[in-house]
Amino acid sequence: MSKRLLRTFLSVPVPDEIFELQKILKSTINKKEGRIRWVKDGNIHLTLKFIGDTPEDDVKKINSAIVHIIENTPTMDFMINGSGCFPKKERPRVLWLGMDGDLNPLQKLVGNINDALDPLGYPKEEKVYIPHLTLARIKYPQKTTPDISEFLNYDYDPIKLSVNKIHLMSSELFYKGSVYTILGTHFLR
Repeated sequence: MSKRLLRTFLSVPVPDEIFELQKILKSTINKKEGRIRWVKDGNIHLTLKFIGDTPEDDVKKINSAIVHIIENTPTMDFMINGSGCFPKKERPRVLWLGMDGDLNPLQKLVGNINDALDPLGYPKEEKVYIPHLTLARIKYPQKTTPDISEFLNYDYDPIKLSVNKIHLMSSELFYKGSVYTILGTHFLR
């Protein structure tokens, strides 16, 4: 009998001000220029680790590992500031908001998560962790590449992000977008 797999990730919820900012930033890009899929309001988050296909039986193990990681991890405060894209402005695939502040504690937390989940069969991420909030994705091929200059240059007041809890989430993909379910919540001290 096959076990059900969940598509999982670890994330930090974001303040509601982000949803309002996303609406403003949507208006900076001409809707007729390319197809852009904007992340639904409730689905914007700070990803700490994309875990991927996870047997349901592993959810408890992952939650236990997170408890041990964060039991001595204090709350962290950052500022959401600036915008950007991956991989490059001339052919963007991801539109995002950046973060300011001392990111070392957050990068250490992500490193600890990777170290704890690797023995459970969820390999360490090879890429350097760049904290960001994904607002939209752009798929190719399409007739025109959207002009995101105004998006990239939009100046907004920084928004405080307190990392005081981590969610283990599952994501189900549907035609209209992803539906997220919280599988565990872990509070930093």
